[in-house]
Amino acid sequence: MNGEEEFFDAVTGFDSDNSSGEFSEAHQKVTGMIDLDTGKNNRIGKIGERPSQENGIQKHRTSLPAPMFSRSDFSVWTILKKCVGLELSKITMPIAFNEPLSFLQRITEYMEHVYLIHRASCQPQPLERMQSVAAFAVSAVASQWERTGKPFNPLLGETYELIREDLGFRFISEQVSHHPPISAFHSEGLNHDFLFHGSIYPKLKFWGKSVEAEPRGTITLELLKHNEAYTWTNPTCCVHNVIIGKLWIEQYGTVEILNHRTGHKCVLHFKPCGLFGKELHKVEGHIQDKNKKKLFVIYGKWTECLWGIDPVSYESFKKQERRGDHLRKAKLDDSSGKADSDVADDVPGTQETVQVIPGSKLLWRINTRPPNSAQMYNFTSFTVSLNELETGMEKTLPPTDCRLRPDIRGMENGNMDLASQEKERLEEKQREARRERAREEAEWQTRWFYPGSNPYTGTPDWLYAGDYFERNFSDCPDIY
Repeated sequence: MNGEEEFFDAVTGFDSDNSSGEFSEAHQKVTGMIDLDTGKNNRIGKIGERPSQENGIQKHRTSLPAPMFSRSDFSVWTILKKCVGLELSKITMPIAFNEPLSFLQRITEYMEHVYLIHRASCQPQPLERMQSVAAFAVSAVASQWERTGKPFNPLLGETYELIREDLGFRFISEQVSHHPPISAFHSEGLNHDFLFHGSIYPKLKFWGKSVEAEPRGTITLELLKHNEAYTWTNPTCCVHNVIIGKLWIEQYGTVEILNHRTGHKCVLHFKPCGLFGKELHKVEGHIQDKNKKKLFVIYGKWTECLWGIDPVSYESFKKQERRGDHLRKAKLDDSSGKADSDVADDVPGTQETVQVIPGSKLLWRINTRPPNSAQMYNFTSFTVSLNELETGMEKTLPPTDCRLRPDIRGMENGNMDLASQEKERLEEKQREARRERAREEAEWQTRWFYPGSNPYTGTPDWLYAGDYFERNFSDCPDIY
């Protein structure tokens, strides 16, 4: 099989997977009124049931209506072996490998640590702002940790909105293209402090034992108070052992965040696992000014936390570490270079937590997952609430919103037969609509985004057309 072939129908299954940890002190200050303690309120949310309110702050559900369906009786190889010599976009994965979310909802998980954007907006110095923006960029992929389930592929024209007054933002996304799959999103601060937008179209490569999602598309954050724009792309995500063995995930690649006004740049290296898993989940990098002078060093793990320190202290610590390191260097096993085989990639053992260099500053710490997360597709508390359908919401949502998809709702409620039937029905409905457009020689018209160029990088992008929250949904397509 050609590793360059694009896995359109399953692309969203391997793009975003991770999250866990504890609230940082800064997060507790911003979201202190939000009850995310699943031990206090472990009720099962029913469709249409309005969450209770406390001190005027809406409380969101803390568990899914039904536990995760077991995948032990299914083999992905029975599906992928059919891909040999075929275009992967023609392969439909069984619903057992999904999680009850659309990829549009998965993108919304970027906003879990939105307090970092608010913090950046309040900081007076560009170096401090870049520190918070870098932490946000790392936190945006943190919910992918251990998330090996595949989100549902969005249907063409599908949308998702989220308004979180407690977190100070609103968010809208739309599936603007099906082949290739492109998801556009736009978010804004309720206090008019930021805009966050982009379009995601990852390219998947199948390497025999693993699936690698190479990110495509620019992510842009605008801090309106400072008239600053930051752009970057996400690291590559790889899911190992898709054929045999225990699934595990790593992120790797270099992420460069550029402040287009001041010229400050943050270069972050997401380390590949490496020999013996020593580098698994590690992130290291630095912030430099427009003259490339190194101002600040950043280190940590995207699954845990991120710290920063001045370059002199960092180099001094590393020099001392290297002096003692030669005494305990391990010899490389000659067999480590053995040829690829059907043997599963070893799951790296649990690594020690990040070693904090004295004098370091905590930039971000991941949120603790709910205690029943393993039975809920390894969702975070934020993720659990994304598909919640509250009383009266159907009257205000467009008919294209993910929450109204019957296959996702069926899976969330534990009705796998219904979910599978509805998934097949929706896919056939989408194919018939495409054939009808072809007969009429009509092109698909997006509703909330339009194709253009990113205003800061000049690269192709999908831009928000506005007016979604005016709620005129009379011309929305019937896709469900």
